[in-house]
Amino acid sequence: MRDIVILGSTGSIGVQALEIVEANPTLFRVVSLTSTGKNPSTIIEQARKFDVSVIGVIQNADLIRQALPHVTVIDGPQASVEIAAITCDVVLNAITGSIGLAPTLSALKAGNRVALANKESLVAGGELVMKLAKPDQLIPVDSEHSAIWQSLMAGKKEEVSRLVLTASGGPFRDRADLSSVTVEDALAHPTWSMGPVVTINSATLLNKGLEIIEAHYLFDLPYSKIDAVIHPQSVIHSMVEYIDGSTIAQASPPNMKGPIAYAINWPHRVAKATTPIDWSAKHVWEFSPIDVARFPAISLARSCGDAGGTMPAIFNAANESFVAAFLGRKIAFTSIIEGVDKVLQKFAGNTQSIRDINDVSAIEQNARVMADSIIKEMVV
Repeated sequence: MRDIVILGSTGSIGVQALEIVEANPTLFRVVSLTSTGKNPSTIIEQARKFDVSVIGVIQNADLIRQALPHVTVIDGPQASVEIAAITCDVVLNAITGSIGLAPTLSALKAGNRVALANKESLVAGGELVMKLAKPDQLIPVDSEHSAIWQSLMAGKKEEVSRLVLTASGGPFRDRADLSSVTVEDALAHPTWSMGPVVTINSATLLNKGLEIIEAHYLFDLPYSKIDAVIHPQSVIHSMVEYIDGSTIAQASPPNMKGPIAYAINWPHRVAKATTPIDWSAKHVWEFSPIDVARFPAISLARSCGDAGGTMPAIFNAANESFVAAFLGRKIAFTSIIEGVDKVLQKFAGNTQSIRDINDVSAIEQNARVMADSIIKEMVV
């Protein structure tokens, strides 16, 4: 039985992970959970259901303590960092945003295996994370990177020609005019059920840009060997092309239970983690290039990745600010990437190496201040 810590237990990935645990009580035991505490009833219910002894929250700690008198409640912004260091078999980091970096580093330092769903850990602090991670200590949860992880088992690293990430294209892949997009439009993803920030990132395709940077660090390949294509059906989760012309792809229905189960139980698979594809039915799978003119986020991500240093962290922090402004109905949808580009231009050439997490925090704060000043000029 594996002892599991779940960071971000009330989000989409955390909830699905707990469903996997519930379906496999002989395989997993939850020892700790964390969430923002914004919706205290959810984590209270989770703690009771899985008989958790320690939880971490940022908000509503006193209310949660009253409801769970026999549970240790760690509160404050460092709660997830502290809990990530609890000795366990695997820490599932399902936190959204660059605030997930510190818990990732904490878990790695403690010697815990990390099932990483927090892509921002690698975007903002990839150099720090990969220096700490021992072989097979960091297992990807994102469906694209899980697919690549699995497909890379078919050959040697020196035989890899390129990685091909697939993208659903979001809700606007066939929409020419994006000027009138509403929050509701952008949150209506045609394939995936995700949290609001990830869903907006998918709509702008910035999510795919983050994943390209993540793939660079996870698989230690240059950006020139990492591509992305549109695949609306989201059944082929990603591919690895080898030097002999063979392409190995991983296919499964468009849900996250397969990648989550594989990551928390690696190197073993969990029986019936997800429903397999019905091969007796007719399927049509489409692939097309990404229109980088309509979706410039991919090019911005590549330029930041190539520049290195603090630029990926600036890219991510700026985007978090503009997405929050859009969700708050302060700016237009098209202003998200426009604003990110403006912030990047202000910091052009900022390629100094990241020495520690304090460097990341400082540059992110600078990027957010710059983003906020630009948002004020954009307010609709």
